Amino acid sequence: MVELRKESLHASIADPVAASMNFLNEIAGRYPDAISLAAGRPYEGFFEVDDVNRHLSTYVKHLEQQGATPTQVRRTLMQYGRTNGIIHDLIAKLLATDEGIAVPAASIAVTAGCQEAMIIVLRGLCAGPDDVLLAASPCYVGITGAARVLGIEVVGVEEGPDGLEPQAVAEVAARCRARGKTPRALYLVPDFANPSGLCLDLAARHGLLAVAESEDLLILEDDPYGLFGVDDRPRPRLKSLDTGQRVIYLGSFAKSCFPGARVGFLVADQRVVDADGRVTLLAEELSTIKSMVTVNTSPISQAVIGGMLVESGFSLRAANTERIAFYRDNMRALISALEEHLPGGSWNTPAGGFFLVVDSPIPADVSLLEASANEYGVLWTPMSFFYGDGGGTHQIRLASSYLPPDEIREGVRRLASLLRDRS
Repeated sequence: MVELRKESLHASIADPVAASMNFLNEIAGRYPDAISLAAGRPYEGFFEVDDVNRHLSTYVKHLEQQGATPTQVRRTLMQYGRTNGIIHDLIAKLLATDEGIAVPAASIAVTAGCQEAMIIVLRGLCAGPDDVLLAASPCYVGITGAARVLGIEVVGVEEGPDGLEPQAVAEVAARCRARGKTPRALYLVPDFANPSGLCLDLAARHGLLAVAESEDLLILEDDPYGLFGVDDRPRPRLKSLDTGQRVIYLGSFAKSCFPGARVGFLVADQRVVDADGRVTLLAEELSTIKSMVTVNTSPISQAVIGGMLVESGFSLRAANTERIAFYRDNMRALISALEEHLPGGSWNTPAGGFFLVVDSPIPADVSLLEASANEYGVLWTPMSFFYGDGGGTHQIRLASSYLPPDEIREGVRRLASLLRDRS
């Protein structure tokens, strides 16, 4: 029997970030009856199997109305397809309708979830050993994990009380250059970030775009939660404010449709000029990488999403009216439960999204989480999982998306008992 030395395998296999998320999955499996305030998944009450067939049929009718023959429809759905996708034109209409983002359809690549979009963009941008990625800290583990799989260094930029601060980005970029590194891009979730729940104000958004220009950075704007504000105030996407094509926009249909479709996308409308002066779009150049990763995104999955877009008039806001109201109520329920069961406690109050952060009087580590699951029947996420430098040791991330309000309230009651008893 072959035995491989673990230390001889790629370092990403033993990555502590990936290990921490695997631990969450493992502990959830061992305590299936525990209330999970850890899962940032969408609420399953919105999922209907019949919707898959309905959306698929809607997209087929859309193709037929565009003049496609039965043979062409069959080929579109069941053959290998265009590397950058078959619903890129529909996504362009969606972005224009919902977000005021006007980009050519050719600048959009449809990916196998947003995670693939991250990997493709990182691989395309970071070409040399000294290229680094700047990222908001604390940070979504998907981007840091993707960077580590690719061997790309991630340099954290600590969030302020209101999110990422432009001056902090400039300072970190300067420090990177001082040690011989080249900061290529900045990753952040401007709207209701995972894990912090923070949302940038308009001045900070303009400030980040100005810093990107002065520091010659691209911005990777990840937008999985932007629909789900607790109110209807406008929060323009960085890409909608982007007059200098500094922003690569990363989108997902996991929260607005369902995760099982595994459809995401990227918008990369930056011009690329080769040695002969030929000009293309960055999305077109990145298609070479995608072709070596997944060949193309499942046309059937794309068709399901395409049908949803056609049915909603190319508006996720219209398609998600019920979900938006539900997630608003859930965030309010979570905050209300904290006020009731943790009087005198400290937490942030997000303006939307799925997450908030609670300060813990004791170390919120894996041993406390194990006790929480075993003795109190409630799961949560240590914030230390989202830091690369040992931060967040006395903080807990709570998610409000996955459960109905009554279970959220009971979960918070159990968490409050744990913190009182242990402190």
